[in-house]
Amino acid sequence: MTNDSNGIENKNSNNSSQLPAAFIQKLVDNYRNNQLALINQNMAMDDAHSIWFDLVTLKNFIAEIETEALAIDPAVENKDLGIRFYYAAYSPEMQPPIPSNYSKKHTLVMVPTKKEEGLNYDFNPFQEEEGKALAVTGIALAQNHGDLVPPGASIVESY
Repeated sequence: MTNDSNGIENKNSNNSSQLPAAFIQKLVDNYRNNQLALINQNMAMDDAHSIWFDLVTLKNFIAEIETEALAIDPAVENKDLGIRFYYAAYSPEMQPPIPSNYSKKHTLVMVPTKKEEGLNYDFNPFQEEEGKALAVTGIALAQNHGDLVPPGASIVESY
């Protein structure tokens, strides 16, 4: 076993979905003590520090990415598809179905990506330009609006 530059023990060379809990806590603490503290202080608010999505929503989004990508490029392989998570913030003026207590808070927007020539491009199967699908205008395949904490109860969080 080896340790990487962050002190994380690597049991093997594959992409494991396991991280030490102490490392996760350190990352969360770093964010809360630095970025979140500055945001809350400078914007005089209690910004969101986590977001939750149910597995059904995530699996459906992944399935839709796969289906739509295959519809425009039957040769695309799953290894060339991915999801980019954009940090985002809700506007001060909220529109349903987004609750008004989400106003100005952090959120995530997930957009599909497709690898071309070794680069993971944002990918919108609803808009094609010379064989390359880009999310630029109109409707884009994306996912947003999980449950934010706050305003949700932080009692459900471990970190």
